[in-house]
Amino acid sequence: MSPEPAGQMGRGSLAGMDTPPQVDPAEQFGVVVARRLGFGFWIAAAWIIIIVTAGALAPWLPIADPNETGVGGRMDGPGWSNWFGTDSNGRDMFARTIWGARVSLIVGFFSVLLGICVGGTLGMIAGYFRGIVDRIISFSVFVLLAYPGLVLALLIVGLAGQTLPIVAMTLGIVAIAPIARLSRATTLVYSEREFVASARVLGATNRRIMVRELLPNVLIPMGALTLLGMAITIVAEGGLAFLGLSVEEGFSWGKMIVLGSSPRTLREGPWVAMFPIGAMFVTVLALNFAGDRLREYFDVRELGIGVG
Repeated sequence: MSPEPAGQMGRGSLAGMDTPPQVDPAEQFGVVVARRLGFGFWIAAAWIIIIVTAGALAPWLPIADPNETGVGGRMDGPGWSNWFGTDSNGRDMFARTIWGARVSLIVGFFSVLLGICVGGTLGMIAGYFRGIVDRIISFSVFVLLAYPGLVLALLIVGLAGQTLPIVAMTLGIVAIAPIARLSRATTLVYSEREFVASARVLGATNRRIMVRELLPNVLIPMGALTLLGMAITIVAEGGLAFLGLSVEEGFSWGKMIVLGSSPRTLREGPWVAMFPIGAMFVTVLALNFAGDRLREYFDVRELGIGVG
């Protein structure tokens, strides 16, 4: 057999080689993100999704009416008919825990949303314009930080009332100052980046630079702060409940814990307080963990990049 020419042998060998598999860049990026966030983040995220979905769909879930008495016996323990037992009025504690999530999560979300809208905007303005504008806003933020948040919340709720919007707005006002400081610090970092300088050279207005160049980058840490802030405000609402200044209509986890924390109730039916405490603890833990992992992942100093 005559030897194969060198050129033909090379072509045959290359033709026989396996071509490397094509990897979808989006899929590869998703795998990298999932690994970097860690398995614990996805467990926390799963719990957050479950509790938010349960609270949002509570009116349509096949559970008992949370205010209906006589669903079970008085202070019945957890069982098949009443998973979390019943309270002193025979109300189903599982249904009340699910419905309590609605108020706690609504207060947590909308208070942080208010804090981000107001505090985030003030922080961006202070960090971008600097000078006298920065000094005025920073002084106002320092004054707000110097006033104890709980005392301020007690004052506003005591004067304005205990409706759900008032409680959420009160905790949102308390959240404005720390959010403004974070927004200002992030804006100071990104306002010195090349893409902002390029936008100025090209004649972009201050409004366009703030909205198109700075806002997307400021929103990155704000997203992580949303989860951390929700955890704080859920606990803060529970503190207001212990002082008798939580939401009057409906009930939250904080109010349920207060109702179940009397010595007699703790002796006869500890589950009345135990399950709301457990739900609040796991939710706050999940929000804190997920928010902290997102904060680390989108750390400006660690990534050293900007959306520009």
